[in-house]
Amino acid sequence: MPNPFPPRAAALTVTALLLVSLVTGCSDDSGSTDEDLSAQKLSWKDCPAPSESEGGGDAPSPLPDGDDWQCATMKAPLDWAKPKGDTIGLALIRAKASGAAGRRIGSLIFNFGGPGGSGVTTLPAFGKDYTALRTRYDLVSFDPRGVGRSAGVRCEDNEQLDVYFQQDSTPDTATERSELLDNTREFNSACEKHSKKVLPHVRTTDAARDMDLMRQVLGDDKLYYFGISYGTELGGVYAHLFPKKVGRAVFDAVVDPTQTPEQGSLGQAKGFQLALDNFAEDCTSKTEDCPVGDTAQDVEDRIAKLLKDLDAKPIPGIFPRELTQSAAANGIAQALYSQEFWPYLTAGLEQAYDGDGKVLMLLSDSMNGRNQNGEYSNITAANTSINCSDEKPRYTVADVEARLPEFRAASPLFGDFMAWSMLSCTDWAVPGAADHPDVGTTGSAPILVVGNTGDPATPYEGARKMVGALGEGVGVELTYKGQGHGAYDSGNRCVLAAVDGYLLNGKVPAAGTVCS
Repeated sequence: MPNPFPPRAAALTVTALLLVSLVTGCSDDSGSTDEDLSAQKLSWKDCPAPSESEGGGDAPSPLPDGDDWQCATMKAPLDWAKPKGDTIGLALIRAKASGAAGRRIGSLIFNFGGPGGSGVTTLPAFGKDYTALRTRYDLVSFDPRGVGRSAGVRCEDNEQLDVYFQQDSTPDTATERSELLDNTREFNSACEKHSKKVLPHVRTTDAARDMDLMRQVLGDDKLYYFGISYGTELGGVYAHLFPKKVGRAVFDAVVDPTQTPEQGSLGQAKGFQLALDNFAEDCTSKTEDCPVGDTAQDVEDRIAKLLKDLDAKPIPGIFPRELTQSAAANGIAQALYSQEFWPYLTAGLEQAYDGDGKVLMLLSDSMNGRNQNGEYSNITAANTSINCSDEKPRYTVADVEARLPEFRAASPLFGDFMAWSMLSCTDWAVPGAADHPDVGTTGSAPILVVGNTGDPATPYEGARKMVGALGEGVGVELTYKGQGHGAYDSGNRCVLAAVDGYLLNGKVPAAGTVCS
């Protein structure tokens, strides 16, 4: 089964599904070449509507000042060990700098995480959040290799994915365990069948090399970078490979680069449990009559009972699909990514207690990249492919069962889901690269590392671990005492001032700065 709670990009689509926000896409290109790819010239054009693999929808609306988003395709080697061999096309999007030409610094490249999220669709959806940064930078993002239109990995089709996401992902019996393993193998085999050529070449190290090529093609001597969630891991790997090319870089919602996949899953279980505790406490302490419980413990007890009941008997979701235990847990987790989504969670729980699973199913669909037309983006296929290519450990049913007590202690609600998700890479066609990424660097410019104390998907402790792993004199830690996944998009003035001050003016905040 896929990781049930991917760190970033899936969370960014919930507003799109619930509020019908706008997204975009770019075209693909592939072939082979003997040319110097760093000298290629990009052909920027108006952006078309996004492909199904990017999530579907409409082309992006113009920017607030009336300028249009522009898209292009950059050629990159399929195999970086053979730079003159076959090429793939990487989809890019940009908004040109709005300030005076003489004040332009360069291109600020964004990766919004996942792994597996389309930067081409995400950047315009959240572009207004980066208006200040656009005064001195072209805002640029991309579909990393294996994602969207950048040689996107294909696995199962829409109908198969509907069935796949209805499966019981927390098996209680030998029969259910066998079914889970069979479904995982079928999904992974489909990835190999449909995407065999690209699967060996979607590691984070490959994406980091793509970013350095992108830096050169965009005409910058240094990489200016804003990485969020998994994007912090990608940025750390880039700094390890190209330390002298790091310009000003910010890591927000920071992945702990020292953890094994098992440790990362356990950390997420703790993080989502903390977010659920905070949601329950907020509802019962700030609302005269919390509609989903009388006390914080009552809120969580009722959710636990709901999940137990759904395991035995699903309720109607979005016809013809039912809301299963797995879909409900997925939807609850999705709503915990941001405090702004908590009202959706309250409404979804209220409805589910009355036998209506539509809102929780909609939240779950958002997590899985399913749009209202029943079409899936390739976020699950890409997420699995990148993770399984990066991560060396392969876990067994016996491994999961041995660790279940620890996971359940970390989170009574989410522990089982996170533990069983460790089987995602069972029988994957490509060997994993390492136990954890190498982000150690010497000679890099300072990197601002921002951790959020209430982050469910990338727990706060990861920021300090990233600072230590980057090496002495590189990582500069900033703490935001808030809720949700990430800090910059919270709008907190202290965080905005620190990040904008560094990216726009080169002013590094004092290490240990705390914003609340």
